[in-house]
Amino acid sequence: MRVKTEPESVHIGSSLQKRILKVLSGFESNSANLIPTLQALQYTIGYLPKEAIVAAAEKLGVPVSHAYGVATFYHQFRLKPAGRHQVYLCFGTACHVKGASSVFNAFLKVAGMSEGEATSKDGRFTLNKVRCLGACSMAPIVKIDSNIYGRMNPSDIRKVSSKYR
Repeated sequence: MRVKTEPESVHIGSSLQKRILKVLSGFESNSANLIPTLQALQYTIGYLPKEAIVAAAEKLGVPVSHAYGVATFYHQFRLKPAGRHQVYLCFGTACHVKGASSVFNAFLKVAGMSEGEATSKDGRFTLNKVRCLGACSMAPIVKIDSNIYGRMNPSDIRKVSSKYR
């Protein structure tokens, strides 16, 4: 019987570690570089895994708790992988008044998600509540990737979302 010396997860971790180190090599060890470093890591990896945040903190000489604080404070950062399709649901005044909450709830149902979950379990959608998409006359608005859908109602969600696999 032959025993593997390295589990497959080590290869994934090793690859992730290499990507992290490559990004970090482009930054000086200076706490002022925290946000740009986290941005570069997220751009390269797609999100900020724990290993990336810890490595950035160590490289820049900041407490890990501070790096986590920054990563969780700014909405631009993700601590989990994003879905294949970014969904932006407008909750600006016009959209709110015209039923954005019911459209949002319908999207949660279609995607099989609960309130508070950002990405569907199948990795298809990541939902983002936004304040305004700048098309108030077409409220409520849903943007999926770069496509905008106006005057949405809950019954439209299944048809629109089926276009995205």
